[in-house]
Amino acid sequence: MSVTENNVSEALREGAVVPAASRAERFTSYDVEAFEVPGGREENWRFTPMKRLRGLHDGSAPATGEITLETDTAPELKIETVGREDARLGEAGVPSDRIAAQAYSSFTKATVVTVPKETKASKPSVLRIHGPGVDQVAYGHLQVRAEAFAEAVVVLDHVGSGTYADNVEFVIGDGAKVTVVSVQDWADDAVHVSEQHLKLGRDAALRHTVITLGGDLVRISPTATFADKGGDVDMLGVYFADGGQHQEHRLFVDHAVPNCKSRVGYKGALQGDGAHSVWIGDVLIRAAAEATDTYEFNRNLVLTPGARADSVPNLEIETGEIEGAGHASATGRFDDEQLFYLQSRGIAEEAARRLVVRGFFHEILVKIDVPEVRERLEAAIEAELEAVGA
Repeated sequence: MSVTENNVSEALREGAVVPAASRAERFTSYDVEAFEVPGGREENWRFTPMKRLRGLHDGSAPATGEITLETDTAPELKIETVGREDARLGEAGVPSDRIAAQAYSSFTKATVVTVPKETKASKPSVLRIHGPGVDQVAYGHLQVRAEAFAEAVVVLDHVGSGTYADNVEFVIGDGAKVTVVSVQDWADDAVHVSEQHLKLGRDAALRHTVITLGGDLVRISPTATFADKGGDVDMLGVYFADGGQHQEHRLFVDHAVPNCKSRVGYKGALQGDGAHSVWIGDVLIRAAAEATDTYEFNRNLVLTPGARADSVPNLEIETGEIEGAGHASATGRFDDEQLFYLQSRGIAEEAARRLVVRGFFHEILVKIDVPEVRERLEAAIEAELEAVGA
């Protein structure tokens, strides 16, 4: 349904939120002051508990600490610490909200990880980011570059305490194949707001997986763009929210060139009073992006009363010349028929519930190509189920 100018004027007079007509109109800037201070009624912020952002959104949270970066990388990779003047920074994307712009303007040094041209990394590379500490605030910037026809697996492991906002860039060169896993396993007090920029070159392939387990408030916003034809991005996610936790994932896939493919699949479970998950999946197929093939889905499993999952898939198509496009979203509790089936085969109710949850996550777990991360996630899910008594 179209929105007329009169509709918009009336809505504004009543104080309602009027979202942008198209994701193609999304505003981006490196300048913090180019963004208004969000109040929580804006479309981009309406699910976020603003008071729990600790001032990241309004300029009242100056940096008081620093993160600590530990690296265990393949010997073929090059790691650099660079200043703000490095011309490569910002290549993958421009901040699209005030916190991302604040993070970009506030970091003093950045880490650039490069996989050289036509190089295949000999092992997965782990970058472990430790938070600044309890009651401390830090801003950061990280860029992972895979040059033409390079292959690598990179794990970003976020742990510790504090308040942290950052921009993360993935610049995937022509013909390169990269797997990225971003783990948010923060302490209970942590707040983490991150904008992740994914830019794929011609015939490049990127599997990008987000795993969110810990933290008081975690908001991850990955944006995928294609620089040339033939790009293939697979964006996966697993999250498990406990009582009082807010976990938010906002994805945007911008198809602006022909013959590219994207797949998005996120699954989450929630338990405990006040557990809240938010998933927003935006896919834009621009007029020039003929032969696009895209599909996205989000599924949520609510394990206990008092938990809430918000899920909003959006698909915008500006051309009819596509291979395929679709989206799906579902939220529910245990499937009683599944439980009945397992119990009728002699399996106790508690064990049956565990099997249902494990089966729910299996579709994503089998796609995590790093055995250590997959085993860690399986153990974390088991621990969560122990806590809830499932």
